[in-house]
Amino acid sequence: MTSYSVAQLAERFALEFRGDGARIIDGVGTLAGAGPTQLSFLSNSKYSAQLTSTRAGVVVLSSDAAESCPTAALIARDPYVAYARIAALFERLPAAAAGVHPSAVVAPGARVSASASIGPCCVIEDGAVIEDGVVLGPHCIIGPECTVGAQSRLVGRVTLVIRVTLGKRVLVHPGAVIGSDGFGLAFDRDHWVKLPQLGGVRIGDDCEIGANTTIDRGALDDTVLEDDVRLDNQIQIAHNVTIGAHTAMAGCAAVAGSAKIGRYCMIGGNAGVLGHLEVADRVTITAKSLVTHSIREAGEYSSGVPLQENRQWRRNAARFKHLDEYARRLSALESRLSALEKDKSDD
Repeated sequence: MTSYSVAQLAERFALEFRGDGARIIDGVGTLAGAGPTQLSFLSNSKYSAQLTSTRAGVVVLSSDAAESCPTAALIARDPYVAYARIAALFERLPAAAAGVHPSAVVAPGARVSASASIGPCCVIEDGAVIEDGVVLGPHCIIGPECTVGAQSRLVGRVTLVIRVTLGKRVLVHPGAVIGSDGFGLAFDRDHWVKLPQLGGVRIGDDCEIGANTTIDRGALDDTVLEDDVRLDNQIQIAHNVTIGAHTAMAGCAAVAGSAKIGRYCMIGGNAGVLGHLEVADRVTITAKSLVTHSIREAGEYSSGVPLQENRQWRRNAARFKHLDEYARRLSALESRLSALEKDKSDD
């Protein structure tokens, strides 16, 4: 079992500690549920009431909250970031032995590093490249002209269709499909004609792709995710989209074809971005918002109708179709009122 003293954690992560530095920590937990050998954290003030009664062996928190801490404390400028780094010490991932499982199928024209781990029932096709330290979990399919960068991990049932390049240390969760056909169609009088999808997908270093997320390859140029992009589960990224470095998107969001998302953006769950739009750097789109025009300046943006009690929503919804009429009537009333006030002032 992995364990560290509070003093060791403080030294390793350059944090100030208060209290018993010799206390041994062997895991993590919530403020309400952690025990004497576990570390917890406080980053959201709404959980402050749980701090005074916590049984955690040490709590990561800000200096302002440390006075209320009944146990050992690790002082951090950003407690959530510090907790994330410390908690990684206690993550127990199964070891992946180098080599190719007997049930895997590797084409003669594929290139697989001797240090890679290829799991059961994987398929690696001609022209694919698997670099050093890669881990492919069960049932992964690596198509032609695909490259999986060093130290990347595909957890299981991940499909790279064709012309996909993953950078270093990319983590892809189960069921993700990268490099499938983009939705390219032309209508010829009475039927659809499929446009060939001739591009690929390029994903930078340190990216994470959530479970059952789909990223389509480009029609001509590549679909691109720059370094450190983080995608949640069940996200759709259409063909020729570009997502800037360090951008994060929550579950069920969707980006239509040829849209360009800037760097350091945050896109909430079930939000959508229409095709061929541009979103500037450092933009936050709140959950369920729909981006219908390009955003040129950093900031937080929202759309949609806030949640209401159903009867109130039904009354308001019935009035939506009259909004233009109401606006015209209000403008006419304001004009008449202005005219009356002018007449009175002339008198």
